[in-house]
Amino acid sequence: MKRTLSIILVGFISTILALQSQAQHVQKIGTANLEYILSNLPETKKVESDLKAYEEQLQTQLTAKQAEFERKYGEYQNGVKSGVMPTAVLADKEKELATLQQSIQEFERSATQDLESKYYSMMEPINTKVTASIEKVAAANDYTYIISTHTDYAGTPIVLYSKNKEANDISKLVLKDLGVTVPATPATGTTGTGTTGTTGTTNTTSPTNTTNPAIPAKK
Repeated sequence: MKRTLSIILVGFISTILALQSQAQHVQKIGTANLEYILSNLPETKKVESDLKAYEEQLQTQLTAKQAEFERKYGEYQNGVKSGVMPTAVLADKEKELATLQQSIQEFERSATQDLESKYYSMMEPINTKVTASIEKVAAANDYTYIISTHTDYAGTPIVLYSKNKEANDISKLVLKDLGVTVPATPATGTTGTGTTGTTGTTNTTSPTNTTNPAIPAKK
């Protein structure tokens, strides 16, 4: 009987010690709105401004190429309607138009890739700095985990529920750590610029394409 009571007592004490140990290592989980943080950084706004200027340059080049194509296509059509342009000349113009059309399509693909590459290259040091600040603030406030509350590509919040949102959101602390004046509006639910790298996404857009006329098939 005594042996049984001793075993039960030892088990009870072990359980109590285990619970105390767990209580001493309670995980503290916080949140951060990465879109909100990035949208309030001067560096991010400069990236957006620089990218917009660069995109406008690409759009100007694309517009010039499309205008050249339209001009040459008009000349070709006039030659066909007149019926006096030699067949060999028409064939050369068709080949030239096909080459121009292919050049425009390749330029569009290249411009889109170039914009994306430039964006990620410019955002990388900003993302690195934000990540380091989040780690610093989280450690200073004894957080075990920090979960992002920004939305995914479909616009759905990644964190659907968080108790004591304001109290556990370190977004403003991160901005303060980065030397940014904290806006008066609350971080929760704030829509950022949509910028993403390792921490967040600006959707880079390709130069606008104007559909070119199809090259007539050779007769």
